[in-house]
Amino acid sequence: MTVPPGYPPGPPVPPPYPQQNLPVCVRHPDRPTGLRCVRCDRPACPQCLREASVGYQCVDCVEEGRRTVRRPTTIAGAKLNTKLAVVPTLVVLNVLVFAATAAQAGNIAANDQSGLFDSWVLWPIGVVGFGEPWRLLTAGFLHFGPFHLALNMLALWIIGRDIEPMLGRARFLAVYLLALLGGSAAVFVFDLPERDTAGASGAVWGMMGALLILILRLKLNPQPVIVVIAINVFISFLPGISLFGHLGGFVAGVAATAALVYAPRGRQLPVQVGALVTIGVVLLALIALRWAQLSAAL
Repeated sequence: MTVPPGYPPGPPVPPPYPQQNLPVCVRHPDRPTGLRCVRCDRPACPQCLREASVGYQCVDCVEEGRRTVRRPTTIAGAKLNTKLAVVPTLVVLNVLVFAATAAQAGNIAANDQSGLFDSWVLWPIGVVGFGEPWRLLTAGFLHFGPFHLALNMLALWIIGRDIEPMLGRARFLAVYLLALLGGSAAVFVFDLPERDTAGASGAVWGMMGALLILILRLKLNPQPVIVVIAINVFISFLPGISLFGHLGGFVAGVAATAALVYAPRGRQLPVQVGALVTIGVVLLALIALRWAQLSAAL
C-alpha cells in the first residue's frame, strides 16, 4: 500500500512475531526463538535442536535419551558388541612371541632353541626346582615352529570370532585364560615332570568347549561341534601332542562358559564372578598339591 503525496507516513507495521516477545533459547540466552523441544517443551534455537522420530528435540534431551536407552545384552549378560578386540589381540601376541623366539634362535623352524622359549616353556621340574610359576601361563603363548603356530591361531580365529561377541570381551578373555591355565594345570599334575610343553592348544580346546556349551544353551544342533571335538580327541593321542593339555583346557572352558551362560538372570554378575574365581582357585589348588609332591621328590 502506497501513501499519497502530502500525507504523513503511517506507523510501521509490526512483524508477525515480534523479536522482543519471543522466549530465548535455554542454552543461548541471547537468541530469541519460536521453536521448542517436543520432549521437554523448552525453547531452543535451531542450533540446539536435533531431528527425532517425531519433531525435533534439544541436545539435552537427545543426550538423556541415549543414556536411558537400554543397550541389548548377550546371553552371558555382557553389552552387545560385534566388533572383535580380544581375539585379534591374542593372535597378535602369539605371533609377536613367536617372532621374538625365532629371531633369538636365528631359525624360524627351530625357535624352541631361543633363550625366551627356554625360560617360558612349561617344564614342571623347572617350575618347582627354580621357582618359576609363570611358565604355567607363558607356555600358552609359545609354539614349536610356524606350522604349530598357524594351526592354533587359525583355530582360535575361527572359533573365537563367534564366541567373543556372544560372551562379551571381558568374559571371553576370562574363559580363555582359565582354559589356558586349566591346560597347563593338567600337564603339570598328570604329565611327566621332565617333559616340555608349549602352545595355545589348551586355550583353543577351551574355546571348543565354550562353543559346545553355547550351542547347547541356545538349543541348536551340537552334532557338528561334537564331531570336530571327537576328531581332535583322536588326533590328541598322536605322539608329540599333549592330551592332558587339551583335555584340561576343554574341561576348564566348559566349566567357565557354563557358569557364565547358566547364571540366573536376577544376580547374573555376582554368580558369574564367584564361579570363575572358584574355578581359578580349584586349578591353583591342584597346582599347589602337585608342587608339594614334586618338591618332596626333588
